Amino acid sequence: MLNCAVIMGRLTADPELRTTSNNLSVVSFTVAVDRRFQSPGQEKQADFINCVAWRQTADFVSRYFRKGQMIAVQGSIQTRSYDDRNGIRRVAVEIVVDNVSFCGSKAESGASGQSDRYPAPASQPASYRNNGSEDFSDIEAAEDDLPF
Repeated sequence: MLNCAVIMGRLTADPELRTTSNNLSVVSFTVAVDRRFQSPGQEKQADFINCVAWRQTADFVSRYFRKGQMIAVQGSIQTRSYDDRNGIRRVAVEIVVDNVSFCGSKAESGASGQSDRYPAPASQPASYRNNGSEDFSDIEAAEDDLPF
């Protein structure tokens, strides 16, 4: 069996970090993903995909990503049921995030006067994979993967 979701799009809002009663970091965010095809004469359409990240991945997302930035997300699709405020049963579908990566240009991230072809600076990791480590010392820019 396989449950793997990979999406790339723009954040619809700034991620907000929360902490559970067990002191676990969690962040929920929505990614707007453009649809591949559009009918002639119609505006582009997008799907809005809910995502949730836990622990170090949540800390990473809340620290480095902002509304409007491109983000790539890899994880698994999860469904859960809950009762809303009115007692109506609801179903939520979301991606539980394992990995996130920067996708936009450096200029989109707020750096001024620099070309779009340069990667994120070393102070901003190019991507983060949740490997269970408790600190960010193992995160570094993927300089070996640069095309120049």
